[in-house]
Amino acid sequence: MQYLILFLEGIITFISPCLLPMLPIYISYFAGGGSRSTRRTLTCAAGFVLGFTAVFVLMGGLAGTLGSLVHRYQTAVNLISGLVVILFGLNYLGVLRVNLFSGSRRSVDTSNLGFFSAALFGVIFSIGWTPCVGAFLGSALLIASQQGHAGQGMLMLLAYSLGLGVPFLISAVLIDKLKSTFDWIKRHYQVINLVCGILLILIGLLMATGLLGRFLTLLS
Repeated sequence: MQYLILFLEGIITFISPCLLPMLPIYISYFAGGGSRSTRRTLTCAAGFVLGFTAVFVLMGGLAGTLGSLVHRYQTAVNLISGLVVILFGLNYLGVLRVNLFSGSRRSVDTSNLGFFSAALFGVIFSIGWTPCVGAFLGSALLIASQQGHAGQGMLMLLAYSLGLGVPFLISAVLIDKLKSTFDWIKRHYQVINLVCGILLILIGLLMATGLLGRFLTLLS
């Protein structure tokens, strides 16, 4: 069940206000800045997704490893992790404004972008994205750290990356047909932020009280 939650967090990250408006720019990068070839666009998008997935999975493994080191202090870890996620939620609701969560706006020459260069592009931009998607990525990492195992942490961040990457690949192929959908999402960002903030605060409260683990165990 926790993998489904992280997959959904990845999808919500995809439609977040700091990422979705940049999507047409990324798609134009994958197309090489000219007329779009579906095969080329999908190939570069797949490399890009693979690049940021590799970074996030490694981060999940590190979080799981560190979690095993502090497993003996589980109560304190739960409390601190929960408070941090609640902070993320308050930032989404606009109660707090943390400039750390603003996204990167770098310009990159991608005229000769291919699969492997797109993968490197994904690695580089995953680092630039980290502050922008910090709320849900941070939540995923904190959940992974509570597992106390590197392998589980990597699998959890893989689920998160799939939630972010799958709609990215679909959009790379159907960007023109999905324009009206993206426009609808942009018009309802206020509601989306409200839902995201409430979800994060709820997850944070469950983590802080130690109920998240029991809840996931019950569902599984």
